[in-house]
Amino acid sequence: MRLRRRVIQASLVVVGLSLLAAPATAQSVNRAAIDDLNEQLLYVALPLTLFVELTLVYVIYRFRNNDDPQPTVDDPALEVTWTAATGAILVFVGISAFVVMANPYITPAAAQAADGDDAFADDTEIDVLAYQWGWEFSYAEANVTTEERLVLPADRNVTFRLQTTDVIHAIYIPQLGVKQDIFPGRTMTARTRATDPGEYRLYCAEMCGAGHSKMDATVVVKNQSAYDAWLENRTATAG
Repeated sequence: MRLRRRVIQASLVVVGLSLLAAPATAQSVNRAAIDDLNEQLLYVALPLTLFVELTLVYVIYRFRNNDDPQPTVDDPALEVTWTAATGAILVFVGISAFVVMANPYITPAAAQAADGDDAFADDTEIDVLAYQWGWEFSYAEANVTTEERLVLPADRNVTFRLQTTDVIHAIYIPQLGVKQDIFPGRTMTARTRATDPGEYRLYCAEMCGAGHSKMDATVVVKNQSAYDAWLENRTATAG
């Protein structure tokens, strides 16, 4: 009885902490979509985990002194129930994941293929060139190029045109939820809309050679007026 009470108390504490723990505010539309999916899956996984673990603890405690165990009898109703429940959970997980993967910020190439070349016509376009071992960012609208420093406008859609000069690389900005492999001879697409001005880190997430660990960059998100001023200043300097 004491063990059962402790297990129940521990379970209630775990449930309470999971409900009280509020996720940090997402810094981009991409990150918000990913966090929402993780939260949905957590609400499904947590009760299942508790149910399985509590059942396991109960069975161990209940039959700990059973010196003559007998095989269980067939129970078709129970088997159909847990098979149907498992199927329903998998369908829910599949639909939830599909909705996120169909998001034009998560899979922009699919959205562009469906809507045509003008799908992101109003986006700010930045050409990203990856090479061993660094990054180059080109702002075609202002004829500005930077290295190791990517500047983005806040609350505005941004499309990245990604290319590599040598091997496979991958752009990865964890806090903005951006990740895309870059293949030689192809132009890949990534997209985001940052919502929180600040500084973030960009990494190469594909092992690309001896200097892979040093292939990172700084991402700076500015409000629109500050971004326009930065772009104008860089244009004047380049001129």
